[in-house]
Amino acid sequence: MLDNLIGARYLEALINYEDRWFWKHPGVNPFSVARAAWQDLTSGRVISGGSTLTMQVARLLDPHPKTFGGKILQLWRALQLEWHLSKREILILYLNRAPFGGTLQGNGAASWAYLGKSPANLSYSEAAMLAVLPQVPSRLRPDRWPERAEAARNKVLERMAAQGVWSREQVKESREEPIWLAPRQMPQLAPLFSRMMLGKSKSDKIVTTLDAGLQRRLEELAQNWKGRLPPRSSLAMIVVNHTDMRVRGWVGSVDLNDDSRFGHVDMVNAIRSPGSVLKPFVYGLALDEGLIHPASLLQDVPRRTGDYRPGNFDSGFHGPINMSEALVRSLNLPAVQVLEAYGPKRFAAKLRNVGLPLYLPNGAAPNLSLILGGAGAKLEDMAAAYTAFARHGKAGKLRLQPDDPLLERPLMSSGAAWIIRRIMADEAQPLPDSALPRVAPLAWKTGTSYGYRDAWAIGVNARYVIGIWTGRPDGTPVVGQFGFASAVPLLNQVNNILLSRSANLPEGDGNCRRRLATWLLDGSQPPTLLLSEQEGINGIRFPIWLDDKGQRVAADCPQAKQEMVNVWPLPLEPWLPASERRAVRLPPASTICPPYGHDAQLPLQLTGVRDGAIIKRLPGAAEATLPLQSSGGAGERWWFLNGEPLTERGRNVTLHLTDKGDYQLLVMDDVGQIATVKFVMQ
Repeated sequence: MLDNLIGARYLEALINYEDRWFWKHPGVNPFSVARAAWQDLTSGRVISGGSTLTMQVARLLDPHPKTFGGKILQLWRALQLEWHLSKREILILYLNRAPFGGTLQGNGAASWAYLGKSPANLSYSEAAMLAVLPQVPSRLRPDRWPERAEAARNKVLERMAAQGVWSREQVKESREEPIWLAPRQMPQLAPLFSRMMLGKSKSDKIVTTLDAGLQRRLEELAQNWKGRLPPRSSLAMIVVNHTDMRVRGWVGSVDLNDDSRFGHVDMVNAIRSPGSVLKPFVYGLALDEGLIHPASLLQDVPRRTGDYRPGNFDSGFHGPINMSEALVRSLNLPAVQVLEAYGPKRFAAKLRNVGLPLYLPNGAAPNLSLILGGAGAKLEDMAAAYTAFARHGKAGKLRLQPDDPLLERPLMSSGAAWIIRRIMADEAQPLPDSALPRVAPLAWKTGTSYGYRDAWAIGVNARYVIGIWTGRPDGTPVVGQFGFASAVPLLNQVNNILLSRSANLPEGDGNCRRRLATWLLDGSQPPTLLLSEQEGINGIRFPIWLDDKGQRVAADCPQAKQEMVNVWPLPLEPWLPASERRAVRLPPASTICPPYGHDAQLPLQLTGVRDGAIIKRLPGAAEATLPLQSSGGAGERWWFLNGEPLTERGRNVTLHLTDKGDYQLLVMDDVGQIATVKFVMQ
């Protein structure tokens, strides 16, 4: 199993070159240590360290000085590792932590970075080069010192041949390979999310809830959006499936490798001022308290509370205004009025209880400025809280791994959540940069922090919550960048991606004769139901072989090319129009190299009764006995009398008729050829 993950060739090269007795020694190889000590003493300098792979892991985990005392400590740590861990666990530690030059750590990272491939796909030459690289990574880096890397690789190859692990022919061919580096970048899908998960889990294999396809689309969108951002600005995106609380997409920055934009800072879990995105919560909670209803008149007028004097984004006032319009227009004064009635401390406690803590300066108490961004919040927490508007008022906890439990806490009533979501999805709200028609309502809210430092947009559609942030990670202002102008266009693009994915119906296999549109649950296309296993064997899609004239031939005929053909299941053939039957749809058979087996097309004939015959019972007989035969055709036979299948399937059958009337007899072979007769029973 281990060599399937890291590559059998690399594992062979590593073990046989670095530590031939790895699977047998107790962590320290006394013979190697003694040999290394003798070589060092006789030469007056360090020739060999005698370190086993376990000892190297000990040094990686607990660095020590290169002194006699340091070596003793390394030996002791190696023995401890062998006592507590299995050989496989020790080897995995080495594979994940060994240095490979620069910031590269682990054989997987090195294989992708230098060679552009998985360790499991390394050639003999590549495996040998990576096996020796951790010895002196700074001097053997193939991207900087290809000649040194080649010499070290050849040394490993010679030892593999001398030990009989690899053949001389394999080694000879490998020595002739140049040191080639892949001109491509190492995969970096969800790098900041991966970094976070590594900090949360100690497992060597971490399974997450991210949708790889969606994640790639989001990262491509971020790269394409980079040119639209002001200098030193970044962005963040999170997509949560609110039906099960699984995080499906996570983009923490616009470009991990752009230091000028602080690409290494994950803004999804950074604390930033949320601006107005908290307003839907206070209105929903106030609805539950009976303080307001959607048409309640609020006061958008100048107000002062102590030294606090809030204003609107447009610096104007609108007098009396109902709650719904105040939320849609994101007016500040009505929201402050409602928060004052509800209570800032109570509001902050309610949000904290469902997993949305508001970060205040040390010693500061919640106040009216909360509702306008006077406290910090994280985008991931905000997205989780917004799921309440799609989960009947219950905010869920984000699930980062499939095994995470589904946890939720009530934030507001189902009715209040429905009302607020309905208001936020008001069709009067324009969505800029719409590349696709809005198939389903998107409930959304923007936020802009003081001084244009942060632009937010949170959206809720039928299946997902989308969280967007743009701004400068260092907190400096970006004048003119606010939620509607900066974050909403990005929100709309992500929403369109999600809608296009949900509307991305499965394509046919290329042989479809007709395209149909229908509803699918979860985007999954069920297979066609068959009446029996035999039906699957005899259709509905099977290979045929064609010559250069398009005629069907046997598979072993010269220049035969295979094609797949779609046909109706055999039991349906009697009810199909003639143009849809197999005998018509299949190309004609070649007379030079005719097909055989199920693909043959010999003329099918029915004998034993002629078309239009009149059948009479013998005097005194209770039934008429009619022996029938079929000739030609291919494979098994299906017999139908007046559309009803007979239980017999041989080439010959016998009918026992008792009732008078008109009859139609049909016989069909494996490739859909049909022979039919009509007769009358008197």
